[in-house]
Amino acid sequence: MIGYVTLGTADIERGAIFYDAIAKVLGFGRMMDEETFIAWGDYEGPGAGLSITKPFDGNAASVGNGTMVALNAKDPAQVDQVYETALAQGGTCEGKPGDRGGGFYAAYFRDLDGNKLNAFCMVAPE
Repeated sequence: MIGYVTLGTADIERGAIFYDAIAKVLGFGRMMDEETFIAWGDYEGPGAGLSITKPFDGNAASVGNGTMVALNAKDPAQVDQVYETALAQGGTCEGKPGDRGGGFYAAYFRDLDGNKLNAFCMVAPE
């Protein structure tokens, strides 16, 4: 249903390092790399992509209150790895990895511009 999500950034180069590291953990690379934006995802798959950009209107990038991007991981170990990678790249914790109920395993963090993300997977009940 979702094709891609774009997040505003104040610093493309700094954001690129952060998202390159997370994309690598998830098995993706850059799909597009332009002067004003970078996008990560898979040309071949139907999955959603993620991009960062300096806002087109020239105003400062800002964080949407209540807005969050969820990154689909293959299993809890990959959720943990994405979370640890985000923190190692300078992201901040918004909720350590763990079971959130109903088979939903997730970890929450913010990127270098304050955008909220999570890594999650669904785990079948035992």
